[in-house]
Amino acid sequence: MASVASSYDAALLDLDGTIYEGGAAIPNALEGLTEAALPMVFITNNASRAPQTVADQLNGLGYDVHADDVMTSAQAAIEMAAEIIEPGSNVFVLGAESFKQLAREAGYNLVDSADDNPAAVFQGLNREMTWKQMSEAALAVSRGARFLVSNLDTTLPSERGFLVGNGSVAAAISTTTGVAPLSAGKPKPPMFIKAAERVGAKNPLAIGDRLDTDIAGGNAAKMDTFMVGTGVSTHMDVIAAPPEHRPTLIGADMTALNRELDQARPAPQAGFTARYDDAEAGVIVLSGGDSEDPRLANPAEAAVAALLTVADVVWNSEVGRAGAVEVAQVRAEGPAAAAALAAWRK
Repeated sequence: MASVASSYDAALLDLDGTIYEGGAAIPNALEGLTEAALPMVFITNNASRAPQTVADQLNGLGYDVHADDVMTSAQAAIEMAAEIIEPGSNVFVLGAESFKQLAREAGYNLVDSADDNPAAVFQGLNREMTWKQMSEAALAVSRGARFLVSNLDTTLPSERGFLVGNGSVAAAISTTTGVAPLSAGKPKPPMFIKAAERVGAKNPLAIGDRLDTDIAGGNAAKMDTFMVGTGVSTHMDVIAAPPEHRPTLIGADMTALNRELDQARPAPQAGFTARYDDAEAGVIVLSGGDSEDPRLANPAEAAVAALLTVADVVWNSEVGRAGAVEVAQVRAEGPAAAAALAAWRK
């Protein structure tokens, strides 16, 4: 039986929540990817760091990565800008020094005031940005500057919890000016397409933890997608996801890449069955569970087996095929089902 990894020719990998959380490595990520032995490109919506800086961090965690193996949303934003902003134009960069350097290398003239009439505001996350800088960017946008952002992630995962993301900063400027930004990062497809081109992949697998960026972006790029349950999106988020946010495959962590492909697909798994108890009220019952299946001995893997079983029922229902589904409750019948659901992040 084919494994997940053997079914694809490259892994296009998110970072925060997938490879690491804050500065800490996600358990089993390196081990699973090492065994999978797929060509890797790391795609990040974080525009605050240069590719080499990201590569250095990954190498510190045991990976063997070069700057060319990393694609940031700042790089994608500069490529997008090239289509609408002439080189030599004044631009205001509300972002990290690495973003500013990319803009300089692209031939733009950096200014720090709206009074310099920038043709565009480039915004990427910078943890040191100030209210004054945000206000200057808003002034420039309100005066007609094009508003380009590296990504629209509202949160930034850290070991302490969720921090303010680039999308939240963009929302503040948009609220102030009434101007919606153009976004270069996930869930837009170009980053995925360009990453696949870098390694010559014809059948890549987009891997991440977040449905509305990693999975939606891979889906938009017409690629198969693989969600790991180690980051932002929860088990209940998956069940309720609209079709464009639904992953092709799901695993508890990266070691699932080296398991049977069918064990990662939405379908009855590990002896579980699911049914609607009250479709109108959004109540689903999970039952069964094969005590001989080794996944049930691992709470995270049992939780994913239950998730795949329930997702198959919900997504293939009449309502589920049309869009997002309101699931009020997933109820357990039997001890194995109860144990699996207890491990769900809701």
